[in-house]
Amino acid sequence: MLEQAGYRDYVLLEARDALGGRILSCPVTPMSSDVDRFDLGATWFWPEFQPQLDRLIRELGLTSFAQYESGDMLIDRPPAAHPMRARGYGHRPVAMRLAGGMGALVDALYGRLDPARIMVGQRVRQLHSSKRYIELKSENASGLVSTWHVEHVLLAVPPRLVEDSIAFSPGLPRRLSQSWRATTTWMAPHAKYFAIYQLPFWREQGLSGEARSTQGPLGEIHDVSMPDGSAALFGFFSVPAEVRQGIPDDALKTRCRVQLSQLFGPQAATPVAEFVKDWALDPYTATSADLQGVGEHVATPPVSALSGPWSGRVAGIASEWSPQFPGYVAGAIDAATLGVKAWLASEQPWMKEERS
Repeated sequence: MLEQAGYRDYVLLEARDALGGRILSCPVTPMSSDVDRFDLGATWFWPEFQPQLDRLIRELGLTSFAQYESGDMLIDRPPAAHPMRARGYGHRPVAMRLAGGMGALVDALYGRLDPARIMVGQRVRQLHSSKRYIELKSENASGLVSTWHVEHVLLAVPPRLVEDSIAFSPGLPRRLSQSWRATTTWMAPHAKYFAIYQLPFWREQGLSGEARSTQGPLGEIHDVSMPDGSAALFGFFSVPAEVRQGIPDDALKTRCRVQLSQLFGPQAATPVAEFVKDWALDPYTATSADLQGVGEHVATPPVSALSGPWSGRVAGIASEWSPQFPGYVAGAIDAATLGVKAWLASEQPWMKEERS
């Protein structure tokens, strides 16, 4: 949006080694095609009530497809000795996915930007507001600190993580700081398990791949096979984040394979690949406070300070700041759109002319 408005004097600082944040699409193997990737983070979107995101996806020429839901779902809860089959829900509106995973959206956006303006492996540590500019300090993995002098900062970081990891000088207004710290981060307490197979064998049994379990370790399971790619099942862990921290990944994977074989049969016990992504252990997503929560959507926090040295200079544009879709990919698009439009409206015409 900044480039479309004629602004080129920007820098995007990303703490991770790759772009995407809570969008993380993982290939089955390093040699897998870009289409055969699976979403360890954000997965679905709903065009019927998220038209802005849908338009962007179409403008970028990305391929979408409906979540597979044909067949029965399984319900596993005591005291039943075996999982119970039930008619699938057939959710409305239809949930859609992207070929190549949500990472295809990140890749397409990156392809339209000037790569010289994007710096990965740069964790923002400090923001100091002076009369002339904001002095921003970022740090790379080797501890080397870089200093940037900027006019405005858009925070594409969850509010709680901003409060936990970035030092403001002078400090943010107390109410604003408290509000950001109290805002839960979507996905932060959660973890996913993926099992990859050559074929979606459960479909031959008339199953949709969807399951619900009160026994765990996975509480909610879905078919996330890729058209013209690998078959896959994934589940959200029902084991709390604090408990998961004491269980090695190998042990978690073993328990997940046992559960999937009990639900879908012995073929499920031997995936060709498997992944665990625990967002509660991701330092660029979760804080210690997130280990206690469930990551549900909450009321939208204030975007910026209304007065004082930070007024009009710093604004939040991460998904949690979206009034419509906090926590969703559509929320990230919504919040960024609002943030950029507000900044453009505050800019004086001579500023743009001077930059160009």
